[in-house]
Amino acid sequence: MKNTYVITGMTCNGCRNSVENKLNEIAAVQNVKVNLEAGNAIIEANEPVSILELQEKLAPKYSISRQENTSRVVKSTDEKSELQQLFPLFLIFIYIIAGAILLNYRWKDFSGFMLDFMGLFYIVFSFFKFLDLKGFPDSFRMYDPIAKRLPIYGWIYPFIELGLGLLFLTRTQLNVALILTIVILGITTIGVTKVLLDKKQIQCACLGTALQLPMTKATFIENSVMLVMAIAMLVL
Repeated sequence: MKNTYVITGMTCNGCRNSVENKLNEIAAVQNVKVNLEAGNAIIEANEPVSILELQEKLAPKYSISRQENTSRVVKSTDEKSELQQLFPLFLIFIYIIAGAILLNYRWKDFSGFMLDFMGLFYIVFSFFKFLDLKGFPDSFRMYDPIAKRLPIYGWIYPFIELGLGLLFLTRTQLNVALILTIVILGITTIGVTKVLLDKKQIQCACLGTALQLPMTKATFIENSVMLVMAIAMLVL
């Protein structure tokens, strides 16, 4: 018998291999094929295997459930979970905006607000990447064009973000920081756009792997806001 299961928590090929190996250890299981992008696994077994038995074989970071057969139900569930998963991203943006406003409300300086917003953006987002510096590069290279060809770029990217954040907040080498922002986020946005157009289901690494966020239009908007601000600061 063959069944399809939804698996959450996978962020890289290492995760996929780990899940496949663990599930293949179950005696009744004959074959396991895990699709990282789709976030599911097709399991062939010679007798019924309970969800509990499958879950016990996996590490706590992974969650497995049977995939619904009704596409309408699956769509509704996916939409609900997507909104729930994106809540941390929206909340972080609200905090960053509030922080930038508080730093500039006395002077009513919009340029200062944008610089502080970009600085706080980089600092906060780099922080989450540092929480799992080992796992971030694998997730990042799934959509960033440079990280795909140059794996070491994924390792140094959090440090680049941290450095840019400090430059914006200290008002140091602003033109360099703005140009780097346009180049770096411009390239990443190209990768994000390709993923969205291909309708692939992968994890967004914008907040590292600690918070498992789906790759959605919110990621595109997030990068676009930073790009528009950087371009505006260079032009004005």
